[in-house]
Amino acid sequence: MTSEPSGTRGAFSGWTTRRWLRVGVATTLVVLAVLGTLGGWAMWRTSQITSELVDRRSPALIDSMRLEEALVNQETGIRGYGLSGRADFLEPYAQGVTDEQTALRRLRPLVARDTWARADLADVEKLAGTWQERIARPISTASAEDTVELATERATEGKTTFDSLRRAMSRQQAHLQGERAAATRDLRQAVTLRNWTFAIIAGLILLVAGLVFEGLRRGITTPLNRLGSSARDVAQGHFDRALDSSGPADLRRLASDMDSMRRRLVEELKFSEASRTLLDEQAADLRRSNAELEQFAYVASHDLQEPLRKVSSFTQLLQRRYGGQLDERADQYIAFAVDGANRMQVLINDLLAFSRVGRVHNDHRTVDLEEVMERAADNLSVAVEESGAEITHDPLPTVVGDTTQLSMLWQNLLSNAIKFRSPDRAPRIHFGVTAVGDHWEFAVSDNGIGIAPEFQEKVFILFQRLHTKDAYPGTGIGLAMCKKVVEFHGGTIGIDPGHRTGTRVVFTLPVSDTAPAAPERKTQS
Repeated sequence: MTSEPSGTRGAFSGWTTRRWLRVGVATTLVVLAVLGTLGGWAMWRTSQITSELVDRRSPALIDSMRLEEALVNQETGIRGYGLSGRADFLEPYAQGVTDEQTALRRLRPLVARDTWARADLADVEKLAGTWQERIARPISTASAEDTVELATERATEGKTTFDSLRRAMSRQQAHLQGERAAATRDLRQAVTLRNWTFAIIAGLILLVAGLVFEGLRRGITTPLNRLGSSARDVAQGHFDRALDSSGPADLRRLASDMDSMRRRLVEELKFSEASRTLLDEQAADLRRSNAELEQFAYVASHDLQEPLRKVSSFTQLLQRRYGGQLDERADQYIAFAVDGANRMQVLINDLLAFSRVGRVHNDHRTVDLEEVMERAADNLSVAVEESGAEITHDPLPTVVGDTTQLSMLWQNLLSNAIKFRSPDRAPRIHFGVTAVGDHWEFAVSDNGIGIAPEFQEKVFILFQRLHTKDAYPGTGIGLAMCKKVVEFHGGTIGIDPGHRTGTRVVFTLPVSDTAPAAPERKTQS
């Protein structure tokens, strides 16, 4: 690093960063205020002249030319009508009268503050009125037979009057052009003055910026660079390097505080490294444990199938061969064994299906939920017919997901709605759907026995049953599997606590960007 002269260090060693900034900002504000005043005056002057030229001088000249054009159109129409007697020649005259009134209406306020231009306009209006009174109106109102004779009689007078009108309009336009040229010269001079003013302002700003920059470099930037260099060394891992504490008093205090923080970070880093190592080990153990549990459930389900099939087969064989030959209690024991083996097989199959969600069935593609609904109703057609269930649904959309898993979801929800029906009424089941943001919200409503509020969260836990197997058969895996399928597809599922009669299961699935329009509503019963 380059060292500063001792005289400079002595002159500014007592200055704090705040004092450096206060002096620099105050100086800059004073200079900018003076320069801003000069620049504002130059801009105001240019704006005034520009407004005069754009809003008054140029529009006045343009409207004067439009007035001349309108009067010429009138004269052309009157002359053509007077020579031929054809009424279609009066169309330019009528249009010219309208244009004349429009031009005068716009021109009068533009020349209201200019005595010379106002006098020119008065002459033009007077001569135009004379020509219209003596020539235009009599000829335009005469019949086709009389107009030729009248035009011939007043041809010389009409020419003399309109030539006087032309000269008046030429004088008016010459005066307006002169005024616009003068305004243009004034604008050019104002722009030159403004450019020089801003050039001087730019030069002064550069000078002030250079002075401020040099002051900031000496008082703030150089000490901060030294401190920043030391801090970057620490950030790169050189925690054993102390921070440089040169510069103003407040920067030296800052360096001291940062060095204290560096020492504290060294201590915290040691502790953090030990904690992260422990956390990584625990995360690895958790991943390994989850993988082993999934594998265990899958393997155990497969390995239990074979001995369970043997137990079930032999107990059923025992029931068929010796049923009725033993006493009543022996027949009851055999029935208990057959029923237990069957329930165990159903439980293992459900557990196997549960373990496969997200692991075996993971083929995401476009799924038409109308077809899924039809398949679920067909698979449960016997239960639907026996219960007399009425099943309705809104037009179902197309989503992206695994067909097998979504089929299990629909079939489990429909099966539960049929199974837990009220004994005193036929089941009425409705699948509703609405679009909520980037998700579809589905609602499966029934009029069954319902779920008590205290059990509405527990029903989604594995093996949770609210009734005995004699009242309602099942393994307690169905809703847990529904929850796993919905969450695997990025949705949520729950029981609607506000639904009173029966149960309403509400779940969401992401909206598919390529989903086609939903078909018309269908009803199955």
